[in-house]
Parts: sequence; C-alpha cells; structure tokens
Amino acid sequence: MMNGNQTDKTIRLTTAQAIVKFLQGQWTEFDGQTERLFAGVFGLFGHGNVVGLGQALEEYGHDLAFYQAKNEQSAVHQAMGYAKAKNRLSTFACAASTGPGSTNMVTGAATATANRLPVLLFPADTFVRRRQGPVLQQIEDLMGGDITVNESFRPVSRFFDRVSYPEHLLSALPEACRVLTDQADTGAVTIAFHQDTEGEAWDFPAHFFSPRVWHIPRRPPAADEIDRAAALIRSSERPFLIAGGGVRYSRAGAAVAAFSERFGVPVGETFAGKGAVPVGPYHLGAVGVTGTGAANAMASQADLVICVGTRLQDFTTASNSLFQNRGVRFVCINVAGRDAYKLGASPVVADARLSVERLHEALEAGGWQATEEHRTQASAEGRIWADLIDRHLERPPDQIVSQGEVIRALNRHARPGDVVVAAAGSPPADVHNLWDHSNGTEVHLEFGYSCMGHEVPGAMGYKMARPGETEVYVIQGEGGWLLSNPEIVSAVQEGIKVTVILVTNDGYQSIRNLQEGTTGVLFGTELRFREGDTGRLTGDVLPVDFVLNAQSLGCRVFHAPDIPDLEKALVDARQSALPVVIVCPVEPYRMLPGGGAWWDVGVAEESEKAEMRLIAELHLKGRESQRFYYAGAAGSADRV
Repeated sequence: MMNGNQTDKTIRLTTAQAIVKFLQGQWTEFDGQTERLFAGVFGLFGHGNVVGLGQALEEYGHDLAFYQAKNEQSAVHQAMGYAKAKNRLSTFACAASTGPGSTNMVTGAATATANRLPVLLFPADTFVRRRQGPVLQQIEDLMGGDITVNESFRPVSRFFDRVSYPEHLLSALPEACRVLTDQADTGAVTIAFHQDTEGEAWDFPAHFFSPRVWHIPRRPPAADEIDRAAALIRSSERPFLIAGGGVRYSRAGAAVAAFSERFGVPVGETFAGKGAVPVGPYHLGAVGVTGTGAANAMASQADLVICVGTRLQDFTTASNSLFQNRGVRFVCINVAGRDAYKLGASPVVADARLSVERLHEALEAGGWQATEEHRTQASAEGRIWADLIDRHLERPPDQIVSQGEVIRALNRHARPGDVVVAAAGSPPADVHNLWDHSNGTEVHLEFGYSCMGHEVPGAMGYKMARPGETEVYVIQGEGGWLLSNPEIVSAVQEGIKVTVILVTNDGYQSIRNLQEGTTGVLFGTELRFREGDTGRLTGDVLPVDFVLNAQSLGCRVFHAPDIPDLEKALVDARQSALPVVIVCPVEPYRMLPGGGAWWDVGVAEESEKAEMRLIAELHLKGRESQRFYYAGAAGSADRV
C-alpha cells in the first residue's frame, strides 16, 4: 500500500471496527479548551447495524460509550442538546438500522442542520453487491438500483457520503470531521454504509487511527470591513443590536454587553441567542415575532441594525416587516458569508467576539455614543414592557393558572447554572419573551426547526454535558410530550436527571391561536373526541391522565394545579435522583401579550365565509409593511 511519506504498517479491521477506532481518536480545541469530538454513540440496533457496528462497539469501543435510545429521532435530538451544551466542541454519533430506523433520523438531521449543531449520523443501507436481491425494508426505486431511502438525508445534511467499500472511509471520515468542526457550516453529517461493507475487512493504514486535534480558529475581521462597519455606526443615531446564536458559540456575550453599555446600543436576542448576553441597562430581551414590546419598538425605529451571529429567520425579522425606518441600514457580523451579506448589509465575515471587540476599539477612539434621547427611550420602553407583563400575569379570578405564571415561578426557583429547555409551540415563545437570565441560568430554545419532540431528549443531552448539581428543566406541552416521552425511560435507565414541567392545556393551543387569528375558526387543533353528528373533532376534551402516564415510565411525578403546588414540587424535585415530571394544567386561551411584530403566513385569499375573507384581507394588508432591504446609495429599504 502506498502511504506517501508514511510507513507501510497496516491494521486489518472491518469497516465498522475502523469507524469506531477512528472516532475515538478525534479531538477539538478552541481557546485552549480540548474536548473529545465524539463522546459516544446513541442508537437502536436492528438488522443492518447490530452485527456490524454493534460488534465493533462491543469489541473496540472502549472510549466510545453506547447509549440505547428509544427512538432514532430522539437520539439525534439528544446529540444536539449535548453539542449545544458543549458549545459545539463535542457531539455524539447516532446509528440506526436499515430502512425505517434510518429514516426516523431524517427529522433529527433537519433539526440539527437548521440549528447549526454538529451531529454525525450512520444510517444503515442496502447490500452493495446485491447478491441477496431486494432486502428486508428496502424500497426499490424505479429510477435506479443504486437509489435508497437514505437519499432523503441529502437535503437535510451539511455533508452526505455513502460507504460502499472500506477504503471509502479514508476520505469520508476526515471530511465528516472537518464539516462538523466548521463553525460556519456545521450541522448534520450523514455517512450511509452498506450492510455487507460494514463487516468487510481491509488493511487500513495504521496512521489513519492516530489521534487528531481539530483546531477551531477565531477568524479575525478584515480591517476594511471593520472600518466600513464603524463608519456606519458613527453615522447612526438610533442603532439596535441583534444577538444570535453565534454570540453564544463565539463566547462573545460579555463583549456585546460591554459594547451595549458603553455606547448606549439596545440589545435584542433571537431564540438561539437567548441568554447569551449578560443583562445590562439596554438589554431589552427577545426580539421579533415572540419578542418584547420594548425590543421591537426600538428595532422598528432603528436607523442601523447590527446583527451579530444570526441567520435572520423570519421570526427575528417579523417576515422582513420589523425594521420600519425608511433609511435603515445593516451591519452583519457572522462567520458564515451567506448570513453576513443578508439584508444588503455591510458584512463582517469573522468571529463574533473579535469583531465586536474591534468595533469597540474603533468607536472608543472617536468617542461615539448613541444619542441621549435614544438611550433614554430604550430604558423607558423596557420599564413599560415589564409593567405590562406584571399586570398580565395577575390572574383573573375566574381562571386557572396560566403558562406565563408557571414559567415565572420556575424562573424564580432556578439557580445559577440551571438550564431551561423548550422547543416548538408556545413554551419556547413564552420562555423567549419572559425568561430573565440575570439569575445566571442558561436557556436552550430549539426554534430553528421548531421541532416538537426535541424537548426531553435535548434536555437529556444537555444534562449529560452538565452533570452534577446543574438542574435541567424542560417546559413543554402535550404535543411535545406525546412525541418524546419514551425517552424518559432512557433517562431512568441511565440515571439522567431532568425535570419536565408538563403544561397541559387540552391541545395544540399555540397553533390554535394562529389558526383562530388568521381564519376565525377552530379546526383539528385541540385534543377532543369526534362528534357523531358533525364528524368533526369538536366533542369533549380527551380525559388523558398525564400523571399516570408519566408514572408508568418509572420517573417521579407531581401534580401542580396552582403555583404553591408547583413551588413545593420544584423544591422536592431538586432533591430527587430520579427524572421528574411535574404536571401543570394551565388556562388554554390565555397567552402572553404580543410585542407588536407581524408574521406572514399563507392565509386563504378566498372563502365562502365573510369572517374569513375579512381576516384574510387584514392579514394581506399587513404585507404592506414588508420591505426589501438592499445596499443602495442611501442604504434604504423599499416596500416589497
């Protein structure tokens, strides 16, 4: 074998054994912190991986622990939670059997890629030699014999490869690690492997398995990009800063907070950036569709928006309607060029922390600061919004506890280092809007893909990365619970202590609220019996006993119909060694007040119902606020 300037020493291994041996030798380094790139493997064994990868893990996986998931999608979510808690320096591989086991991971792959969280997926495949004919769980594609269901991973993965021969690993695995550690383009990496290839032996170069450290650099900003950005900031009077997930991964929170306080720039946070910036005098909380009225008021009037580490999803920009200043301009700081150039921005394609620090130095030298009027308004808007929320959380005498009250009670109870996790529906929206992280807590909101079912496994992954005294709390409704609760069994099995705050409100009330607001009717969004006379799901609410449901999974369970019950349950839960579920029935139709942002959805433009036509007309009128932002001579924005 030709090995360049290396020796000719080889090691004979199966393809699966080589994968296991290679993964155990991969490390990352960032700012002097070193981590194993792969902490272990999540998965479910079946035909296609049990006799190959399973055998390899048992014999060779001394530093690659295997964790038994109860659903392949949940395995990917658990890897995501771990990766986020490790600031993307470490993750898990996820393995699945042929056919449905593998395609179960597709949603997880999309969620990871949307959130730019690294996970490595090994879906099992067909036989490369085809001597067996069509195999169990294979779909025969009429377009070609080499097409399998694993092609479905291609559009949801940052990198996809298929291993048909053992030597394919020599290029596939290093490229997989390169993508996983690329801070601009990380996400799901998928390597499908054929069943017969998995057990095939080959003489691998011994040096292929030598330990390797993947150094993650801080990309310094170009001087001319900083100069242009600083010039735009100096010419502004009403700047606003959006902190995204990139602030967290760059560990730029302190730099952003110092920038905000020194120059009087209000700060709003995206879902991914929630909790990344220490609270200061101009910290206005969430921005966008689920944002605070304070942040949205300042964003709508801003003449310059400084976007740091955000991909500017429609929930952040209010479907490109939030920034209403006619002459608004943008500076976008991002390691990903695609995001740095959005909205016609003046781009800074670089590390967030280094870029904010360089901008700070440039502005400090000139003595620039936002106007006193702007700074005064930001503080006033913050007080107005806080007062509105306090009044809203005062419960009417004829209602049961609201979800907002539950979140605030948990917020009061949480200690420094504790983590709150939410994904999809109203819980992440309310946490985004309401949670005060000045108490030293962390927040993980999966809203890049808004995937129900991420909550419990995501929290489990987070807890695995933060063992010890850290409490990891899940806030979710029935929808997410019914999709992901089997993983509580895994939590019990592995001793992974998470506490689930299960808010029950008789259905999918977040989407019901959207439906009613844009169509004027309710249809199929609540957990109700089907009525015989109408044939619709309009009967009584289903009498699901979520307390008994949770108890059957082996965890500790509390029923908390009111805040004092919840507060006592939280105290007891902190002392529990077992995973905990606290069931909190809440008022179905009492949502937090909106922050004044609009969101575009595809409303029905024609209907036989007058009410629906009127609502659609009002929504379509809202599209007049949408703008096309571009880098024109005046840096202005046009209506779409």
